[in-house]
Amino acid sequence: MPDPAPVTVVEDSEGHGPRVCDDMTVEVALAVMASARVEYLTVCDGDDQSTALISLARLAVLHDSSTYTDRIRLRDVLDGSLPSPGARPGGLGEHGRAPGVLALSR
Repeated sequence: MPDPAPVTVVEDSEGHGPRVCDDMTVEVALAVMASARVEYLTVCDGDDQSTALISLARLAVLHDSSTYTDRIRLRDVLDGSLPSPGARPGGLGEHGRAPGVLALSR
């Protein structure tokens, strides 16, 4: 079995938790959060631009849901295409994004 892709985690200078790429799986993100003992991760796009904060609570709910697979990536969670417990129709919360996902201002 080939080695998994290396995981790069950089501490966010603004105090929002470790910065991770949006192609990271939820499983790996949960492991990063556990080892760093943080409640949030700063999610970055392919250009290393911060795009959102994602909470441990959101990932834990997803992980425990019937829709979870180990192939789900953070970008899948952020784009709102996954159903979320307690979400409004369309899978989005009251602010137009999945609960537990916060947009970062630039």
